[in-house]
Amino acid sequence: MFKIFYAFIWLLTLLPLKVLYVLSDFIYVIVYYIAKYRRKVVRANLTKSFPEKSLEDIIQIEKKFYHYFCDLFIETMYQINMSEKEILKRVKIVNADIINDFYLQNKSVMLMTAHYCNWEWLSSLTLSLSHKNSLHNIYKKLKDKSFDQFMIDIRTKYSAGVIEMQDLFKTMLHKRNQNELATYGMISDQRPAAQSIRFWMTFLNQDTPVFVGTEQLSKKFDYPVVFLVISRIKRGYYSAEVKLLESEPKNTAPNEITEKYMRMLEENIKAAPEYWLWTHNRWKYKR
Repeated sequence: MFKIFYAFIWLLTLLPLKVLYVLSDFIYVIVYYIAKYRRKVVRANLTKSFPEKSLEDIIQIEKKFYHYFCDLFIETMYQINMSEKEILKRVKIVNADIINDFYLQNKSVMLMTAHYCNWEWLSSLTLSLSHKNSLHNIYKKLKDKSFDQFMIDIRTKYSAGVIEMQDLFKTMLHKRNQNELATYGMISDQRPAAQSIRFWMTFLNQDTPVFVGTEQLSKKFDYPVVFLVISRIKRGYYSAEVKLLESEPKNTAPNEITEKYMRMLEENIKAAPEYWLWTHNRWKYKR
């Protein structure tokens, strides 16, 4: 069954992206109006995050989100057949030299990003780094082996690597012992597991448990931390900027790096809320 799905997607993504966006518009109608996919979760998340907005404004953001959500699906699938030349044209990397300068200092880097805009296309950052193949995206293994491999193939297409979350610490130890420089990409806005909650803060007007693993690792290894923030220029085109969060993590107060990251992310979301992943039940747990 999966092979049929893969063959269909592979053939479909041979079409130009502007043609596939027509399909995205059609999928949007099905997902939003007919299937009503997770609309209760999205509506609740938006309403609680923006209590100052009217219901009319919330619905407008909601529709924009679902439209982009369908674009995101199409763009992720399109990556199967997208060349390095094309993704460099579609994703402009800004300030990659912040990471490259740390490499010159013989320092690996912790990179924090989020489920905002097209995070899958951020693997193209590896093409802008002075040490090729040094970007490693941290991921959680999917239950379906075929689909898990499918996503790994997409995420490693431009010579980036992937590390399963449970293998991260020992991999970082190994690379440090081998004096091998790396950038470890972490999507850090996800909801932590209930038993792993160590820090709460107010985020988007709500009491929010926050993932602190990236900060803990940065302090353990004394690796500088950067934030890769992506913004949408227009349909199919993005700008991804590397911003320095902390160059000396061991000198920071507890949770300082995490809170700085979450505040920067919050600013991005408030500026263009339709690009964040609102279908996720982010506030499932209460303090």
